[in-house]
Order: sequence, then structure tokens, then C-alpha cells
Amino acid sequence: MNVTVSPKVEASGATPLRTGESFLADLRATKRTVFVDGERISDPTNHPAFRNSARTFARLFDYAAAPENRERMTYTSPDTGGPVWRCFQIPRTHADLRAKRLAAEGWAEQTFGLMGRTPDHVGNFFAGYAAKPQFFAKGGAGYADNIVNFYKHIRDTHKYVTYAIVPPQIDRSKPAHLQSDPTLYAGVIKETDSGIVVHGGQQLATGAVFADYVQISCIHPLRPGDENYAINVAIPLDAPGVKLYSRRAFARDGMIAEDYPLTTRFDETDCFVVLDNVHVPWERVFIYRNTELCFQQWWQTPSHSYGNHQAQSRYATKLRFLLGLAKRMNEATGNDAAPPVQVQMGELAAYASIVENMLHSHETVAPIDEEGILWPSKTALYAVMALQGQINPHMIDIVRELTGAAMITLPSSSKDFDNPESAKDIERYFVSGQMGARDRVRLMRLAWDFIGTEFGNRHQQYEKFYGGASYLVKTNMYRSYDFKRAGGLVDAALALDPLVS
Repeated sequence: MNVTVSPKVEASGATPLRTGESFLADLRATKRTVFVDGERISDPTNHPAFRNSARTFARLFDYAAAPENRERMTYTSPDTGGPVWRCFQIPRTHADLRAKRLAAEGWAEQTFGLMGRTPDHVGNFFAGYAAKPQFFAKGGAGYADNIVNFYKHIRDTHKYVTYAIVPPQIDRSKPAHLQSDPTLYAGVIKETDSGIVVHGGQQLATGAVFADYVQISCIHPLRPGDENYAINVAIPLDAPGVKLYSRRAFARDGMIAEDYPLTTRFDETDCFVVLDNVHVPWERVFIYRNTELCFQQWWQTPSHSYGNHQAQSRYATKLRFLLGLAKRMNEATGNDAAPPVQVQMGELAAYASIVENMLHSHETVAPIDEEGILWPSKTALYAVMALQGQINPHMIDIVRELTGAAMITLPSSSKDFDNPESAKDIERYFVSGQMGARDRVRLMRLAWDFIGTEFGNRHQQYEKFYGGASYLVKTNMYRSYDFKRAGGLVDAALALDPLVS
């Protein structure tokens, strides 16, 4: 097999930073196959399930391209000399990693931390891959060239990549190759001179409706016999044979933004990906039929660390929003000064502060390896990820307790304010000591959209499994902790001289 590599990115000129307008134009032009509510669509910008979220993504592109945000959101490409997104920067100093965090927070603040698959998430994974091309060279020198050249391509042309790296939940008691049909899981079924043919399903491609490429790989350990599924490839979302099956879209036609301020703007969607005999050229193949490399790519390169450094920046922003929301609701009801409320708010603030300050610890105790590549501190990273699925629902429950029945005794719709008869009663009985009825209802609807709607409940499920199943993340924590140092203290205690009486 002759592995060809993609042409190198030329330094002849920089591609201008992608704007929201160009992003939406590209989304309209690259016809993709998306199924939602029994309908096949190709233009997400013109469908009620996706159009508002597409515009939210567009605003992220505009934010990064704005001159006043240039220093925060971009750095200079070493190949073109032009500005490129900060997420693609391979950090070599602690200041570099801090700059990446500030950029991640910049985008997260635009969505209040509610979009987990913005372009900087998987972009950081590919920065981690490109930091260690020699890892991919273990499968063949061409694969190392491929990963670096693709990284340069998406970096210098500002592409949005998402991923689908978990196999379908069909029969988890059996490995991929022993399923009832060996082509159920996404894997290679044919090899040609020009590339490979991939067939099967993979999950969970959050944001794929809006992305330029989807990375297909597997983060689960694979067994002997699973070699066909041990791949890492990048596929354009408009490639022939790529089909996206969106989960139920929470944003629906006729939904009023006043009543659903978050749902109508920030539903990034999650998709199941079906690959129907999709051809992948060799230059977009990074790992091929190698179970060991497929599993270790996440840990022996800083990809998982960089991607989840961004994820924790987003999560810290989301918790900050939750704290602000709870505080405003307490102020509206006049119980902000009540000692029991302050105790609960103090507990919320403690959790949020732990997440945020552990995020800062990624940087301050981040090691630099022998090649000069800085890795976020794995112990600081995985300490929070291992507990995120436990603290997040607990924090949501505290806010539920603080609000009581307020979120479920709201008027049925903002239209109730348009009816003079109902408006009279609403203005009388939904007022608070701090704000008028309309403002209080808007605040409580914001809280309910965050906590109680389909959109809000999806977020609870999402955060519970964001870093993977809890046992996997806790295993990462186990592997990262310095048990040798801890054990040394025990040895020293056991070696103490006996006391002389």
C-alpha cells in the first residue's frame, strides 16, 4: 500500500479570517444530508430546527474576526503569517496555555457556556496531534505527514471540525467485529490505491450539522480482531455517503425567543453519523487498522488534554452563568440576605470556584516535555472531569431548591402580556420587590430554559458524560496521580525510629 500525503500549505498568502457571513455562505453551498423529523434537508441555515443556531455560530466567527478581539482570539500562523484561531496554537510556555484559555473563554461567554462543540474543541485535539507527529509515524511516515498537513489546512483556512468517536450502543457485550453485522460500527471495508472506503455508524457528532469536517475514530479500547475499526480519518460533511441523523431539535418553528431565550439560540444539536461506503483519500487517513495507536492517540499526544482544557474553560463559564442566575433570582424574591440561602449559595460558589481554580492550575503546574511541548496538568484536569458528572446535577438541584415553585407557576407565554385582561393580573401578582412583572417573568423563564426544558435537561445529560463514562475518567485520574510520592510518605512513616522512653 502506497500512502500518499496531502500537499503542504503554502506560505504564499494568508486566508482572511472567516466571518459569520462567509461561514453561513459555506454552509449553504456545501450541501449535506441531514434527517430531522422525517425530513431530509441540505441547508441548515434555512430550517427552523437549525437556522438560529447557525447564526449563533456565525456570531462566534465574527467575534474572533473583530479587530478588537484579534489579540485574544488569534495568533500568527508560522506558515502564512496571517492570523489564525488561538485554539490551534501548540503551547510551549505557560503564557501560551493561558492565552488559549482566554480565547476559549471568549467564545464560551458568547454562548454562556451552553455550546460544547464550538470549533475550538476539536481544533484543540488536532493541535495536540500535530504537536506529536512522531506518534502517528509509528504507523508509517506518511501518516505523520498527513496529520500535520491536515492540521495546517484547518488552521490556516479556519475550518470547523467536530468528531464522532464512540461506537453505537448495539451490543456492548461483544467487540465490534463480533456484532451481528460486522459493518454496524464505522470501519474500513475496502482499500484502494486512492484511499479507503468506510462504512457503518458512529456517535455522537455534536455540531456536525454546522461543521466542515467530521473526525471518525474510536476512543473506546478495541480488541484483537477490531483492526478495521481502528482508524482516525477526517471526512467533509458533504462527502457522498455521509448522512446525519439529528436528535429531536429543541428549537421548533413558532417557538418564541422571549419564552425560550436559550433553546432558540444555543441548540447545537447532536447527530448519529451513518457512513454509507464513504471514500476517504489517503491524505485524510491518520491511523489505519492499528488498535494500539487508535487508543493511545488520546493519551500519548496532548490531544485529550488540550481539547478538555477548552472544555473546562467552557464549563467554568457555564457555572459562572449559573451562579449569576441564582443570585439574580434570590434578589428578585428578596431572600438574598437570608442565612440559609447564603449557605446554599456559598456551596454553589465553592463548586464553581474549585472548577475555575483547577482550570488555572492546568497552566501554573503544567509540565513541559523534553520536546518543549507544554501539556496541561493531567491531575488538575482529570480531578474535575472525574467529579463533573456528580457535582453538576447537585448544583442544579440546589438552584431548584432556591427557586421553589417559581419556575413552574409562570404565565403560559409572553403573549399573556398582550391580553389586557390577563396582563392586569400578571402585572399585579408576578411583580417582585426588586423588579416589575415582565422582567421577573423573563428572568424566571431564562432559569427554566436553563434547568427544566428539554434543552436544559439535555445539558444535564451532556455534562454527566462530557468526558466519557465516569469510570473511564476516574481511571484517567488514577493513571495521572502521583501515587509514588504519596506512598513515599507512608514508607517514611513506617521507617521512623522507635521512640526512646
